[in-house]
Amino acid sequence: MRKYVHGLLLTLGLALTAQVLARVPVLSIVGPLVIAILLGMAWRAARGVTAGAVPGIDFSGRILLRTGIVLLGMRLHLGDVVQAGAGSVAIALADIVFGLLVVYGLCRWLGVETRIGMLTACGTAICGAAAVGAVGSQINARQEEVAVSTGIVALLGTGFTVVYTLVYPFLGLSSELYGLFSGATLHEIAHVLAAAAPAGSAALDVAVVAKLTRVALLVPVALLIGWWAARQEREEQGEGWKKVTLPWFLFGFLAASGVHSLGIVPADWADRLVRLAYLLMAMAMAGLGLNADPGAFRRHGTRALTAGLAGSVLLSLFGYGLVRLLAYIQ
Repeated sequence: MRKYVHGLLLTLGLALTAQVLARVPVLSIVGPLVIAILLGMAWRAARGVTAGAVPGIDFSGRILLRTGIVLLGMRLHLGDVVQAGAGSVAIALADIVFGLLVVYGLCRWLGVETRIGMLTACGTAICGAAAVGAVGSQINARQEEVAVSTGIVALLGTGFTVVYTLVYPFLGLSSELYGLFSGATLHEIAHVLAAAAPAGSAALDVAVVAKLTRVALLVPVALLIGWWAARQEREEQGEGWKKVTLPWFLFGFLAASGVHSLGIVPADWADRLVRLAYLLMAMAMAGLGLNADPGAFRRHGTRALTAGLAGSVLLSLFGYGLVRLLAYIQ
């Protein structure tokens, strides 16, 4: 274990710094995960990465990321998803399918590398950095590809959060419907909370449930994408059937959600585990930043950002239309 200590301490220090910076009002919209990536990249540019730190950094980017995703399941109460109603669940599912198809299609049309296109689409459509990390493991994405996609999704989510708060008075939605709109279309949970806050506590409650409904759909979507990626690889290489690796951490996420939903773990301990999940994921993001090649953003970032921006605009319009339709039906 001694060979991991240097890198783990480095990523831990960057993660804790990111969590402190994320308490600053302006930076709170960005969130600690993205700040951790940026700090990792800044450290690499200013100080470099020693050979002794590499094992611990790699461990953070792989094992701690998966462990964090498992513990994040303690945030999801399946009862809240059920109580949200069929309409909210249908909107969340429709937004995910629409976002995946549109963003990925635009990425391919603009010539974005396949894995970056898929990761950008998943981060936009489902749940930001957690989705990028989970799906990245399924499609064997390189760490720099995960870092590029996470950065793009974070930038888009932050920008759209500001736009949502500015246009809220002109949308003609009740606070509850605005919360549903925010939770069903924005990227990270931090973005959802920041965007829904101006509409009051009712909007916040609905927004969080809508967002967690999308999080709950991460597992089946990631499994389908893993199967699709294996099938594509098999066809490209002209091979026969290739076994798809079952992602233990996604099933762990479901198990943690089930434990939380059954009330087996006290609420205060569940909150502590969620905070630990975000710390581990921040360490993982710091590790990705330390391994990221800044040139990857120049090579892939511009076109992927363009596709993500166009796709996010279309997703917002689509989600707004669905919420207006739900209001009309009700």
